[in-house]
Amino acid sequence: MILQDRTKGIVLVLTAALFWGISGTVSQYLFQALQISTEWLTTVRLLSAGILLTLIAYKREGTRIFDIWRHKADIIGVTIFGIVGMIGVQYTYLAAIKHGNAATATVLQYLGPVLVTSYFILIAKRLPTKKEITAVVLALFGTFLLVTHGRINTLSISTEAFLWGILSAFGLAFYTIQPINLLRRWGSTIVVGWGMIIGGVVFSFIHPPWQFEGEWYLSTNFAFLFIVICGTVLSFYSYLESLKYLTASETSLLACAEPLSAALTAVLFLGVSFGWVDWLGTVFILLTIVLLSRNRG
Repeated sequence: MILQDRTKGIVLVLTAALFWGISGTVSQYLFQALQISTEWLTTVRLLSAGILLTLIAYKREGTRIFDIWRHKADIIGVTIFGIVGMIGVQYTYLAAIKHGNAATATVLQYLGPVLVTSYFILIAKRLPTKKEITAVVLALFGTFLLVTHGRINTLSISTEAFLWGILSAFGLAFYTIQPINLLRRWGSTIVVGWGMIIGGVVFSFIHPPWQFEGEWYLSTNFAFLFIVICGTVLSFYSYLESLKYLTASETSLLACAEPLSAALTAVLFLGVSFGWVDWLGTVFILLTIVLLSRNRG
């Protein structure tokens, strides 16, 4: 039974990582082949996925999903999470894909755990351990290889792709740290569902969902539905379910399949150039996750 549970957990987290990675490649297709607006996709993705997750939460927990709006601290917390956390992590990531490619954007976002670790080191007012120093060095070196190909005076990706990729890592770090207390009180599905809805409503003032830009064909329907259902709702739900059968460190390690799946699908289906230096930089960045996940439950 234990072995079956572990196998189920591994399948769930790998499914989540695979869907996340592929959805990045699908997003790149929408941006670069069909000229669909990054802002429009951000708004509609947040609203659609938020509503679906909130409905899932309602089916599981009933009217408790509305209790989060009864306490001032929770209202402020989930509002900040929706505006800064959700918009921050979603829009910056999609913008990095638009200006670069799904592979590089996803790998750069995986600098987020290093930023999270650095934050908690500063809060604890302590010196980093050797393992943490090694992780930071590996992350920096991996990023250097990924964005310069080892040539100090040139960038192998556009400045916009690099900046948005770094901002997406900061967005992921904020998204991870800020809602910790909310998640403990209300659970992930409720917090993330409402956070997406809030983020989508607020971002609608920047780009309303009815102001579509780009080209729309029959294939676009499938691409959009994949991003919302598989790349957001199912991947998030599968990841949460995997935590029932695996430790947090195990899920973190297995989730590293996300940038790998994004890179492979971008190379195979969109013809993205991803040479051995890019793969080497990716390996160095993912090694930071391995180091930082050790000895954590």
